Amino acid sequence: MKSTHVLATLVIGLSIALSACTTVPAGQRVASDPWEPMNRTLFQVNRSIDKVTTKPLARGYQKIIPSPIRNSVSNFFRNLTTPSSALNNFLQGKPKHGFSEFGRFVFNSSLGVGGLFDIASASGMEEYREDFGQTAAVWGVPNGPYVMLPLLGPQTLRDALMMPLDALAQPLYHYKNTSVRDKLIVLQIIDLRQSLLSAEKFLEDSKDPYVTLRESYLQNRQFEIYDGDPPPDDDFFEDFDENL
Repeated sequence: MKSTHVLATLVIGLSIALSACTTVPAGQRVASDPWEPMNRTLFQVNRSIDKVTTKPLARGYQKIIPSPIRNSVSNFFRNLTTPSSALNNFLQGKPKHGFSEFGRFVFNSSLGVGGLFDIASASGMEEYREDFGQTAAVWGVPNGPYVMLPLLGPQTLRDALMMPLDALAQPLYHYKNTSVRDKLIVLQIIDLRQSLLSAEKFLEDSKDPYVTLRESYLQNRQFEIYDGDPPPDDDFFEDFDENL
């Protein structure tokens, strides 16, 4: 109950702060990017850092490690986020989905050997991924401006401010053996980066990779928040087509 009270306090404060940041005319899509010059600079910095660090590591990982092992690593890290996902489903008033996520965690952590194997999906259990940014959105917190975070990539201001709660909900954050924990976090970053390698051509072929990434991210985020059924947004597709 204490965590729910903390979240409620954060949501109220965020609603006031973000409403003040975002003034959008009626009927216009909320995808403000008032910090675009700074965001573009950080986008280029992130790409430069990625080019000499995480990208080559991800390519090497993908080349050396067999696909079944990579899948198990991805399953393991995904399973670690399931308790947080279950909590957020409950906070959003979706108890059925929350119990489903909790059940997935129990199945995969036990029968799936600590989450290395996705037994729950193989058994037909649906997955309902939720995070604190989505919960804040459901509770009425507006997106706020789009922001490119150093190293962490694209976010809305709302989601960026909710990231500490997502981090606190990660079991790895509370693991006391820092040597093992840090190695697992590095592996998690490499695993995530290798999963994005196949999508890079989409950015490389666009006229403006920054805009393509921004609009793709915002569209996907809306898709997640509305559980796959976002309201129609004609302005989004017009802007997106113009920049491809």
